[in-house]
Amino acid sequence: MKPIKLLYFTSEPFPTFRADVAALFGQHLPRQGVNSDIVTIKGQPAEGEQWPAGKAILAARSGRGIKGHLIKVVHIIKTAISASTSEYDAFQLRDMPFLGLLVLCIARLRGVPFFYWCSYPIPEGQIMRANETLRQVSYLKYLAVLIRGQLGRWLVYRVVMPKSTHVFVQSRQMQADFCAQGVPLDKMTPVPMGVDVAALNALQNKPLPDFGQKGKRVLIYLGTMERPRQIHVLFETLAIVRKQVPNVVLVLVGGTRDAAHRKWLQEQAEHWKVEDLLYWTGWIPMDEAWSYVRAADVGYSPFPRGYLLDSASPTKVPEYLAMGVPVVCNDNPDQAAVVAKSKAGICVDYTAEQFAAATLELLVESAEARQQRIEQGINLIESERDYAVLAADLAASYHSLLSAKKV
Repeated sequence: MKPIKLLYFTSEPFPTFRADVAALFGQHLPRQGVNSDIVTIKGQPAEGEQWPAGKAILAARSGRGIKGHLIKVVHIIKTAISASTSEYDAFQLRDMPFLGLLVLCIARLRGVPFFYWCSYPIPEGQIMRANETLRQVSYLKYLAVLIRGQLGRWLVYRVVMPKSTHVFVQSRQMQADFCAQGVPLDKMTPVPMGVDVAALNALQNKPLPDFGQKGKRVLIYLGTMERPRQIHVLFETLAIVRKQVPNVVLVLVGGTRDAAHRKWLQEQAEHWKVEDLLYWTGWIPMDEAWSYVRAADVGYSPFPRGYLLDSASPTKVPEYLAMGVPVVCNDNPDQAAVVAKSKAGICVDYTAEQFAAATLELLVESAEARQQRIEQGINLIESERDYAVLAADLAASYHSLLSAKKV
């Protein structure tokens, strides 16, 4: 097939550590003949970082807040206007409703197909943030964020997505949610989160970390500990589990930027009398984080239900399963589907009692049953959620869409 080249506008600074950018677009799509030049601002550090799929067209970050945002806006608009239409087969923009309108207009004026990529319902997130956290802090800031969210929601569902050549979404649930907002179902393609199986397999021979786990049954949670994730529920879970499995330990890999919330989590651990069973790593490099996962007996993926998080495609379940770790998760639609199909874990409501019961079931099952779960999980991830597989499917979508030559 003819190679494809995208001009890819992203919201995150470069380098990005999001797997659906760095692994999918940076590593695997080029192997399928889909290259891209990435357009954003420099992160910290950016020196020496390369974008393997093409060029990194970066603006120097100068300050934060409104000034930093304006620098990104101007950089993206200038790049869209000056880009050679003979060099790029399409423009693609990720998670920026207002800039989406501007780049969409530029693309249509220049006769270039425009793809919108949505990994999160940004406007709804802004509306929720305004109502839940800003209203009591600053009325003016609350009003500004609320109006931005309301305008962004109207704009993205009524103009940007309907007028795009195509829309790529995070999950089937997001596709259904956006369809309910009026976006045609056949105009959207779900691209779920996956894992780089080859990269994980390369870690298999590395030594496991020593955190005093010898003789212990190891549970693990990998990810953010911000307030919406309700990680404190795992402390009550642990208090229940220890009654039947005294030699249990919970490894917490990740953290929260909220110092007050971090302190509250520590207080919750003390309240449930499990502080002696916790091992906090904080934020660490992903290779190191995955080594802790490999040492675990059970992986936790709590993802509280709600409109915003239901449309997500959590990465923890695919990562755990790819590394041979059975999971306990709650019924987020995407991860529930993965567990149901693979039978490599147990999906329950996110309550301490149900998470504890599922954990105990996995900890006491036979070696043969555990091995069957492990194999089923690995097989499913390798066949459906490996970024090599997702990249092949996505490349086929690009070729099909661009062969129609419809802007």
